[in-house]
Amino acid sequence: MPIDYAARRARIAPQLGLTDEILLAGAGQPIAKPEISDAQLPFIAHQEYYYLTGLADAMGGVIAYDPKSGWVSFVPEVTEAERVWEGRTQQPGELLGKLPGWLAARQGRRIVLLGAPVAGVAADEPRTAEVREAYKHSRRVKEPAEIDLMNRCAVATTAGYAAIQPLLRPGVSERQLQIELEAEYFRHGAQVTGYDSIVGIGAQSAVLHGTPSPDRVAKDGDFILIDSGAQLDRYVIDVTRTYVAGQPTAFQRDLAAAVLSAEVRACARCRPGAEWKDVHFGAALDMVGALVTMGVMKGKPESLVEQEAHTLFFPHGLGHMLGLGVRDASGLEPGRAKDPRPSLRTLRMDLILRPGYIVTVEPGLYFIPALLNDPARRAKYRDAVNWPLAEKCLGLGGVRFEDNLLITEGAPVNLTAAIPKGI
Repeated sequence: MPIDYAARRARIAPQLGLTDEILLAGAGQPIAKPEISDAQLPFIAHQEYYYLTGLADAMGGVIAYDPKSGWVSFVPEVTEAERVWEGRTQQPGELLGKLPGWLAARQGRRIVLLGAPVAGVAADEPRTAEVREAYKHSRRVKEPAEIDLMNRCAVATTAGYAAIQPLLRPGVSERQLQIELEAEYFRHGAQVTGYDSIVGIGAQSAVLHGTPSPDRVAKDGDFILIDSGAQLDRYVIDVTRTYVAGQPTAFQRDLAAAVLSAEVRACARCRPGAEWKDVHFGAALDMVGALVTMGVMKGKPESLVEQEAHTLFFPHGLGHMLGLGVRDASGLEPGRAKDPRPSLRTLRMDLILRPGYIVTVEPGLYFIPALLNDPARRAKYRDAVNWPLAEKCLGLGGVRFEDNLLITEGAPVNLTAAIPKGI
């Protein structure tokens, strides 16, 4: 199901609130590799440009909109060298050289500039900020073609996670798991990964954005946390699963059960009209309750969450929007300001859930030395934590489970339900 970009632009235009302003969205410029060569880093068109055009390699391209005359796509002229060395062909649209004349004919009108900067163009910054928020909000509800792409990504991602199951044993390295996981994505149609795959073994499973290493090898009883997903035409899937190499201890089983139960309950709360902050705090309360039962935390769960003590073990937000890249169109509900509470500093979105949204739900519990060894936190939460037990767990790592949910008029649809959960 191809995306109809002309129809998308027609839908988006009236939602931007433009009257006499001109809108420009730039694709961006290529960046040379930091070496003596004529090679460039892989070019990625700015998301705000790509969403309107679908042009992945229009380096320097600009999409323009005049409320009085409509949309015009200005594309770079392909050079002879590009035709010879790269096999490029000319993309449809007006040549980029015509953009100055187009702008000159509209001289004196305010310019809203989305995407990457456009050389020689000065934007009205306050108006640009307003339109960017309106544009972001208009992109949050996914079109059928977007959902189709993400389902195809989910199929490839499911195949990758299935392929590594026989490898989840003592002796496997983080790098081995990454290679087999990603290779299976590609065999099932993925073009690249949606982001740098995270594979953490043992203590590394508590490093939220850790890089896989060939030198970290699983020992019996180590947690193995994998956060990875396939990408197709810039649309991504974002999944986390946690396993144990060999036999888990009773404590590991309880920790994983606490996170998984919180994830299942949070997914069930993802209904139209739900406040994302409420879903987030509900998951925090569920996990803190489990930590109290396990003897890791002390006190009433409601009070511990109110004190923000949960951030010692659950330092990130519950999830984010997903689609054209990770965290696609996350942010604030129109008209809202950022919630100043420290515990929400890393919450990627403060939105009311609506049908058509796709969100990640990814609670986690971790034993992170940088947090648990911090003297200020130790003093603040001296009565909230069983510190001797927490110290014993500092090398244990962490647990996270993450699924991708399509919000509907009724119960959410889990796009990644085919990937089994449980250690």
